[in-house]
Amino acid sequence: MYDIVIVGAGPAGATLARLLGKKLKILIMDKRQLLDMNSKSNFEKCCGGLLAPDAQQMLAKFGLGIPKDILVGPQLFTVRTIDIQNNIEQYYQRHYINVHREKFDKWLVSMVPPEVTVVCEAVFKRFEIANDNNIKVQYFEQGKERTIYTKVLVGADGAFSTVRRKISLDSRNPKTYISIQEYYKMNSNLPYFSSIFDDDITDFYSWTIPKDDLLVLGTAVMPKNKPYEKFMALKKKLILRGFEFGPCVKKNGAYLLRPEKLDQICLGKANIPLIGEAAGWISPSSAEGLSYSFKSAYALANAIQKRPDSIIAEYYRNTNKLRINIRLKHLKSPFMYNTFLRKIAMKSGLMSMDIIN
Repeated sequence: MYDIVIVGAGPAGATLARLLGKKLKILIMDKRQLLDMNSKSNFEKCCGGLLAPDAQQMLAKFGLGIPKDILVGPQLFTVRTIDIQNNIEQYYQRHYINVHREKFDKWLVSMVPPEVTVVCEAVFKRFEIANDNNIKVQYFEQGKERTIYTKVLVGADGAFSTVRRKISLDSRNPKTYISIQEYYKMNSNLPYFSSIFDDDITDFYSWTIPKDDLLVLGTAVMPKNKPYEKFMALKKKLILRGFEFGPCVKKNGAYLLRPEKLDQICLGKANIPLIGEAAGWISPSSAEGLSYSFKSAYALANAIQKRPDSIIAEYYRNTNKLRINIRLKHLKSPFMYNTFLRKIAMKSGLMSMDIIN
C-alpha cells in the first residue's frame, strides 16, 4: 500500500515526488526511461526546451541550479517576432534558458529521494476505487500487468492525461492543439529565437529555436486542420523570409492544451488530484508550462501535508494565485492573437529593440 502513486515523472510529477518523498511512501511511474542519463527514450517530449523567467524563479525558490550538461547552446537573449499577416517584424529582449529537455527531465528525476519507488517504461492503464476508499492501480511494465494500491492517485501525465480522462465527468476541456516540431541541420547560426504569427497556419503561434547545431521549427495547429500540411506551408513561408533549413534529422509531436476559461482547469476529485498540464495548468498566451508544473506540484504537496482528508479543497486554495495568473494571460492574449490589436502593439515599437549589425 502506497500513500501516493504519481502517474507521470515529468517536471510536475518529479517535483511532487521530490517534495514529499522523504515523508510519505510514494511510487512514481513514467513510460520513458528517465533513470539513465545516457539512454535515449522512445518517447520524447515535444517541447522547445526553453525555461522562462517564471520557471527560473521557481527553481531558485527550490534552491536548485541547472547543471551545465543540461544546457544547450546557444544561450540567446533575443526573440525575433514575425507577424506574417501584417508584414511586421520586431525584436524583443527575453531571458530564456536553453536546455536539453530530456536531460532536464532526467535531472529532476535524479533528485527524487531514494525512498521513492521510481518505475520507468511503465504504462498506466486504469484504476478503480476499492471498498475501503483506497485506489487499485493497474499498469504495464515490461509487458506484464502490475497491480498496486494507494491512498492518493496523482495525474501528472500531460496534456492527453489518461487519469484526467478517466475522472472527468464533463466536456469542459481546454482547447486542444497538435504541437509539431522538426529538427534541421543548421546551415548558418541564428542569434535569436523566433515567434511567428500567421492566421492562415494557426490561431496560436509557431516558433524556431536553435539547439546546438540544429534548428527546431515548431507550430501548434488544430487537430482537424490538416496539421502537417499547415506545418509545411509555414516552412515554405519562412524560407521566403530568409530562413535556411538543412536536412531534417528528427521529428516529434504531441497534444498541447490551451485553457480558454478558468473552469477548463480540472484539479481532480476526492483523492485523485491533477497537476501540471494534466490539470490544464499552462499559459493560454504562450503555452509555457514548466512554471505551472512546478507551482502546481508545490501547491499540491502543501495540500497533502496540511489537509490529507480534504486535498482538493486545500489544493484549490493554494492555487488562487495561479488562477489569477491564468486570467491575466487571458487578458494579454488579444494583443498577441487579434490581427488588428497585434498590428497596433507591434507598430508602436513598445519594448522592442533595434539590432545593430
